Amino acid sequence: TSGYTYAHEQGIRYMQRELGLSDDQVKRQGNIDDGDSAAILKALDELIADGCNLIFGTSFGYMEELQQKAKEYPEILFSHGTGYLSYKYNYNNYFGRIYQARYLSGIVAGMKASQGGSIGYVSAYGTTIAECTSGVNAFALGVQTVNPTATVYVKTLNSWWDPTNEKAYAEALLNAPYNCEVIAQHCDSDNPPVAAMEAGKFSVGYNSDMSKTQAGDSVLASVVWNWGVYYKLAVEMAIAGEWGKSFGNYYGDYSDGLFDITELSPNCAAGTQERVDAVRAIFNDKNDSWDVFSGVKLSFDAEGNVIRTNAALKKASGEEIVAAGGASVADSVITGNMPYWIEGVEYVA
Repeated sequence: TSGYTYAHEQGIRYMQRELGLSDDQVKRQGNIDDGDSAAILKALDELIADGCNLIFGTSFGYMEELQQKAKEYPEILFSHGTGYLSYKYNYNNYFGRIYQARYLSGIVAGMKASQGGSIGYVSAYGTTIAECTSGVNAFALGVQTVNPTATVYVKTLNSWWDPTNEKAYAEALLNAPYNCEVIAQHCDSDNPPVAAMEAGKFSVGYNSDMSKTQAGDSVLASVVWNWGVYYKLAVEMAIAGEWGKSFGNYYGDYSDGLFDITELSPNCAAGTQERVDAVRAIFNDKNDSWDVFSGVKLSFDAEGNVIRTNAALKKASGEEIVAAGGASVADSVITGNMPYWIEGVEYVA
């Protein structure tokens, strides 16, 4: 009803409506543990037996099994979300620059928190998975555009889905000694926003619009995927026979409409919308080469105009990642090898 799987399901339904597919043309295998290889292979075999021509796998842990089946069945197309493997023409991976939306949500959180205050973040994993690290780091950089001395405190679950600890870790960050004013997340349930609401504080949701849960308007905004953008394109390219020709791995950006943040809560600080929209305009400008992990930092003047300042991007240890004025780190770093927190982020064991 909310979260990661819900967002993918909405994307599949959008694709089905847009392309006029009947219900019996879309098969589903649900609740497949992404740590259970035998269960994953069984689910794939059942989809293959059902006659599926294109199979999407939405969890990181399905990656190797999808590749295995792609080698066994060259006539079937396999598409894996969040991973990095591919195989010839019939197996690609898909994801997007969700860190750009994380950056926007950081502006929202930074505006709401007191200057120099504390903001919490419940993350599925730590520095071992770049998807998580890049999300935290982008969020922190967004916070710093409006609240440069704020600290982002991170606790990691070591799981994509752990509702009990998602709430417990949020509560730990909301309470002393951290006393976080806003909680963000990279995990699947709505428990971090609920914990913030119960504490009389605020949150930033993920995957689906978590203001639609019991947390209500205490959710300042949610970072959301519009997976239908990809699913529609992928099926169209399959129908057109373009896989392995003009269509391969997919890494969408903000201007593709693949992701965004939701409408802002009335509880957001005054001026938040204007600052979010100013950075949205940069992401939407194909001629603007600025990106989040560069040696150019954004800030705002008193009127809300964007100011660009050459400033090195540094790890929390102080080590320089990108020199002042330098271009953003490579996509391969953002998706596969970002084993560090940036300045302004503190890990909480």
